[in-house]
Amino acid sequence: MTEVELERAPTGHVEDFDFLVGHCRVRQRRLVGRLVGSTTWEEFDGECTMQKMLGGQANVDDNVLNPPAGTYRAITIRVFDPAARAWSIYWIDSRYPPSRIENPVVGGFDGPRGLFFSDDEWEGRPVRTRFIWQIDDRDSCRWDQALSPDGGITWETNWYMDFARTSA
Repeated sequence: MTEVELERAPTGHVEDFDFLVGHCRVRQRRLVGRLVGSTTWEEFDGECTMQKMLGGQANVDDNVLNPPAGTYRAITIRVFDPAARAWSIYWIDSRYPPSRIENPVVGGFDGPRGLFFSDDEWEGRPVRTRFIWQIDDRDSCRWDQALSPDGGITWETNWYMDFARTSA
């Protein structure tokens, strides 16, 4: 079995993202250059406030990101498809036109680990995108994003977010 076959997304459940409801401080570490062999990281903080919608079948979070180049906002929209038992996760970034919604990553959780994939494009090249969510406990979790230029054989992780719950 190849590494690509091992990296399949599990099925999801409507409660998968309940751990993220509320307000979190977010410590972020992002690779400065993606898929260019960069080893330079920038670190910055942010905030995330998430709420469930549609009776839990969807959720939205409002993100404030404070990288060195300047603060911006983004939202994540997650929608659960009960027939497919999968979540689709969309990212909308205030730095780009509102009509540009990125391709969703799709997947679910197996215990405290969520795995999500999509086929996309980075700087004109086809890539596979992978999100991993790792729930540590009720008050902390980690998200990371990786890109693969070779269909999922190799991965470059380019962004980490460590979430810590706050009272608001």
